Amino acid sequence: MAGIPSTAGSNPVLELMAYIESQVIRRKGVQITPETPLVSSGLIDSFALVEIFLKLEEITHRKIPAGKVQAKDMNTVELMVRTAERIGRVRP
Repeated sequence: MAGIPSTAGSNPVLELMAYIESQVIRRKGVQITPETPLVSSGLIDSFALVEIFLKLEEITHRKIPAGKVQAKDMNTVELMVRTAERIGRVRP
């Protein structure tokens, strides 16, 4: 995605997907795509969203005002990264 700094050629969408699969979902064989509904499908719960939100800030190198994020902005990895790009401020 344009505008999101990458680390060593990494892709924030792929990096966040890998994190969610390995650290949040942790169910063998579960794979997600950038468009997989995470919350509405029950794959993740509201407690996991806090952890994912912090990782999103880390991956995108942005400070995201939590008060401006709506539930619909966190349903898919693609939406999460777009939200970070739209409302997050680049960290120095």
